[in-house]
This record gives sequence, structure tokens and C-alpha cells, in this order.
Amino acid sequence: MKILMVNKFLHPNGGAETYIFKLGEFLASKGHEVQYFGMEHEGRCVGNAVDAYTSDMDFHEGPMLSKLTYPVKTIYSFEARKKLRLVLDDFCPDVVHLNNFTYQLTPSVIIEVVKWRKKTAHNCKIVFTAHDYNLICPNHMLNNPNTRENCKKCVGGHFVNCARGKCIHGSAAKSIIGATEGYYWKIRRTYRYIDSVICCSNFMKTMMDTVPLFSGKTMTLYNFIDHAKWRPTEKKDYVLYFGRFSEEKGIGTLVEVCKSLPEIQFIFAGTGPLEEMINKVDNITNVGFQTGPALESLIREARFSVCPSQWYENCPFSVMESQMYATPVLGADIGGIPELIKAGKTGELFKPGDKEDLKRKIAALWNDKNRTDEYSLNCKDICFDDTEQYCRKLMDIYGAERS
Repeated sequence: MKILMVNKFLHPNGGAETYIFKLGEFLASKGHEVQYFGMEHEGRCVGNAVDAYTSDMDFHEGPMLSKLTYPVKTIYSFEARKKLRLVLDDFCPDVVHLNNFTYQLTPSVIIEVVKWRKKTAHNCKIVFTAHDYNLICPNHMLNNPNTRENCKKCVGGHFVNCARGKCIHGSAAKSIIGATEGYYWKIRRTYRYIDSVICCSNFMKTMMDTVPLFSGKTMTLYNFIDHAKWRPTEKKDYVLYFGRFSEEKGIGTLVEVCKSLPEIQFIFAGTGPLEEMINKVDNITNVGFQTGPALESLIREARFSVCPSQWYENCPFSVMESQMYATPVLGADIGGIPELIKAGKTGELFKPGDKEDLKRKIAALWNDKNRTDEYSLNCKDICFDDTEQYCRKLMDIYGAERS
């Protein structure tokens, strides 16, 4: 098959980019043709045969003259349509796989695919992987960054609440633009052209199902992760957190709990805006951002890890990786997190944002090594999809309803 991956960023930037790079590489290894469409960037590492990309849009540090045009460009992009048309005409894909496309590429790319599909009578399917909540929440997170509270006020297409809450970067102007973008594409009913919506958790699916145009098109397909070879590892005396150091990740709550449990050693691996707060706590060792074998060792040797997120996490790799390396997880009971943990078997859950519940659960697990050892052994039965298993399911989605 010919598969066109569409994503705003075509350079390493986050989970969505890791997803498209790994999928594209694997699909190509199986004989499929894969090309990519998105923004040009000095770090771009994938592309298409005609070198057609949109201009890089940096909302934070771009030239002032460019920023003046952003309010229009974030809603509708004539440039994205023009450049995508070149790729479509040259590549003639069987599937256009959309990922993160709003604001920089805009949903106008869907209009271009539909127009091209009609013009060529080519049975090109449009598939969308929802990496966040952007199609139902203009700030992507179902969380008000000003109050730090989870919020579903925009769900159902009530995007005016984004403007009222100044939910995009705390800016009234940006939030109005975000709300306008939501209403514009809702009125045009453009998302009806998407054939399949891949959700990385059941929670995400319930949220996407609030969009009537997606009725009967959504499906849950958890993220893939490379399988790790099972091997017994001697556990060391520390509790691990690895990920971003930010408020929505529950770091503020976790740090306060760490202070109240001075007898327990914690290791934090990551980076983020709350790093200074972390470095002031005596029983927390901040080892910074880790990858590869170093991170694997940290995970394998931890008594257990903690995922304290306070926003609606979708399918966090940290929860999957931890269990894959035979380390139990104490996770917040929110979003897609509880779907990944077999509570009472490979880990436990606590009430998100509840310091007392988190403290009680950490202390109980720390003082019951037999239980954490049992949870660790149970992780041997974890069966998350690897890339090959995931792609096998993905090909079924690509091929559905095809003549």
C-alpha cells in the first residue's frame, strides 16, 4: 500500500512524532511505500518525493510579521492545501493517515484530500489517530491551565468556554482564535470525511464519541511498545518517577508526599518547569532526562514507579514501560491510566491529586516487599502490542471498506 503520514512536526518533538516514525519505518520494512507531509524544519528527518512542506510556524518565537497572519493561518491554510496537492498528485496514496494537524496544517488538509479523491476517483481512505483531545478541546488537554483543573466544558462543541476560560496559554486572543477554529470546522462538518478514528484508550474513545460525526468510526487501539526480554532483576531501595516535571503530571502533589515520607528514597528522571522544586527535597535524587539502557536500568531496579498525573492522560508510555520491565506501577485513577494497570496484580491505583491517599499507598507498598515482588512477577504476563502486532491491526483499519 501507499501510505501518507500527515503530522505538523516531521522532526523529533514528542510522542506523536515517535509514533509516525516507528510506524513508517516498520511499514516500509514490510514493503509498503510511506511518505510524510507536514511543516518544514531544520531538524526534519522524514519527507516526501516532491519536497513539498508548509512553512514552519513557531507561535512563540516566530518573526513578528509572520505572527500577524497566524490568527487566519491557524484556522485555514491555503499553503497546506497547495503543498499537499503536490504530494497527492505525485504519490497517489491509498491511505492518508492524519495525526496532529490542527493549528499549523489545519483541517483544510482534509478538504484537499477529499477534493483530490473526487477528482481522481482514487479510493483513498482517511484515518486519524487521536494523540490528544484537540478536536473536542481547543487547548488539547481537557484541562484549564489557569485553574489547573480538569474541564469538559467544550465537549459537545461548546468552544466558547475556551475563550471564557482563556484556556490557550492564558491568552484571551489565542483562546478566541482557538474557539473560532473549533466552531468553523464544526459548522463545515469537515470531520465527517474521516473514515476511522483510532483512540489510544477507552477513555479517549468515550470523549471522541461525543462528536456525532464520528459515530461508529472510533476504535480503541492502545499504543505499541517494543517488547523487553523478561529477566529477574534485583530490586533496589527507591521509588521511581520518570517523565515531565510539570503540574498536570501531578509533580506538585508527589513532591509534597515525598517530603512527608523522609524514610523513603525517591529518584526522579526527567526535566521540566518544576525542576527547582524537586531539587530542594532531601530524599529526592534528580538524575535528569534519561534514555536507552540507563533509563531501562532505573526502571528495572526500582521497587515500584509512580504515575501521579492529574490530567486525563491517554496512554502514558511510562506506565507501559514500567510494567514491561517488571516494575509495578502506582498510578492515578484518571484518564487511560487505570486501563493499563491490573490493579492488585501489576500495581495499584490512587485518587488523583489526593495527597493523603497517595502517601498511604506509597507507604503501604514500600513496607510490603512481598507484595511488590509478587506484582513484579505478575508483570511477566503483560501483553501490550509491539510494533508488528499493532501494525497488523492497523492494516485491517487501512483495508476496511476498500474495494
